Amino acid sequence: MDWSDLIDTAFDVAGNSSGDHRAAALRTIEANVGADEKPIASTAGRHPDHFRKGVLVLTTHRLLFLKDGKPPVPVPLPAVTDATVTRTRINGEVLLVVALTGSHRFEDVVKAEVFAEQLRAAARLAREGSRKEQLAAAPAAPAPASTGAELLDQLERLAALHTAGALTAEEFTRAKQRLIG
Repeated sequence: MDWSDLIDTAFDVAGNSSGDHRAAALRTIEANVGADEKPIASTAGRHPDHFRKGVLVLTTHRLLFLKDGKPPVPVPLPAVTDATVTRTRINGEVLLVVALTGSHRFEDVVKAEVFAEQLRAAARLAREGSRKEQLAAAPAAPAPASTGAELLDQLERLAALHTAGALTAEEFTRAKQRLIG
């Protein structure tokens, strides 16, 4: 699957046959994705601030919401902590994406359950990849802190990694114990 196939699929699902909107979405994607970023899935949905549907694009690095050639709303996958779907009479299937960068709500999402599962799986893979990169970049055994301020700084960095999901509770506890004594 390439980017144009992904955009075409999402616009077909949205019921939008506008060639101009498809071309604008494709230009936006191509201008905003990295060389190593690959398409995973797409669907149609509506941001609560917009009347018409846009395109939700899931890549190997992030979730993007595209609407009428406007700058995309990006959500980095390693920051995604949860994706849930609810159903309402007015807004249809509602996808709520909770991330460290904030909460994002998309309404009237087509095949929201399937897309949410793909999003959760991609986020899990992205977190595991970033955890491996961080562990590989970290020194094998941190040098003991010479001052209380340095120790506090290192503990705060560990806590931030744990909060971001880069370290499990067990990894966090072991690293903290190594620092303290």
